[in-house]
Amino acid sequence: MRWPEVRQRLDQGFRTVVFACGAVEQHGPHLPLLVDAEHGTRLAREVAVRLGRTLVAPTIRVGCSDHHLAFPGSLSIRSSTLSALLHDYCASLAHHGFERVCIIPSHGGNFRIVESAVPALREAFPDVRVDGFTDLMGLMRVWTDVTERHTGLGERVGGHADIAETAILLALHPDLVRPDLAEAGYQGELSREAFDRMIRDGFDTVSPNGILGDARGATAALGEALIDALADFIADGFGAAASEAA
Repeated sequence: MRWPEVRQRLDQGFRTVVFACGAVEQHGPHLPLLVDAEHGTRLAREVAVRLGRTLVAPTIRVGCSDHHLAFPGSLSIRSSTLSALLHDYCASLAHHGFERVCIIPSHGGNFRIVESAVPALREAFPDVRVDGFTDLMGLMRVWTDVTERHTGLGERVGGHADIAETAILLALHPDLVRPDLAEAGYQGELSREAFDRMIRDGFDTVSPNGILGDARGATAALGEALIDALADFIADGFGAAASEAA
């Protein structure tokens, strides 16, 4: 958008902004590094449509990915850097007169940072309602349920570079996916404890090939179904948060 268009939308009552904070990190041998950033950008657009009268701010493309640094090409910023970026985004949006900011982490390593940042953001910007969607386990259930319903392969969902995430990239950027390199990765249960260990000790200690689950069997049609279901789930979460605040 051009700045006069933003001003026009503000004058028309578009007072909510949504944006994603993604990552640039490994996603197995078959997917590009930009998965979370691109997925987050599409999700933000879809959620904005569902919320109505909502604009989309640029995705924060690099996130907190220290646990992926064993894989070349992965980039990471400090949690304090992400928190500062969230603060500065909200400061700019508040300055322009936006009244609500909705933050979507599209990378697992960003969820806790967003969750811990929201109270401070609300205190810093009392005239802006800041909400972060942080139900990571809920999103995983959506991945599994939709994949099972559409393919019968719900057991291949693991949470990273798996059948679901591969399907999403096939829907977004099929030219960047190498289905011939798709394979199985770590297929144990990704409990909260396992997730914490992966964050603490490094992704490669859990999955040497960078995959959680199994990447095989993905289709673009599944990817579109996942994007729709995820956007519905996130938009419903933001709607519930708004109702609680009213």
